[in-house]
Amino acid sequence: MTDLVVSELQASAVDRIAQFIIRFGMTIPAILALESIRPLSFVGSQFMYVLSPSIGTILSRTEWDAVAKLLEDRGGLDYVITRIETLDAEAR
Repeated sequence: MTDLVVSELQASAVDRIAQFIIRFGMTIPAILALESIRPLSFVGSQFMYVLSPSIGTILSRTEWDAVAKLLEDRGGLDYVITRIETLDAEAR
């Protein structure tokens, strides 16, 4: 098993998503949703590519695709959840 390598673009995009989740008080529901889809995270990442042309509110298409690429790795979901928890703790 290889170590997860997160690019600057991926880290920045994940932080923007996390800040959006925290701003609307959705930390716990987001983490529960992410944990519940853990077995299907790869399939979810592929579905993100399908949605990428219509995404523009939170992230650019390049950032969205970078997050999808991150979630192709099993450790990517853990990274996203950890960043949400960390940024939420810092915001309190």
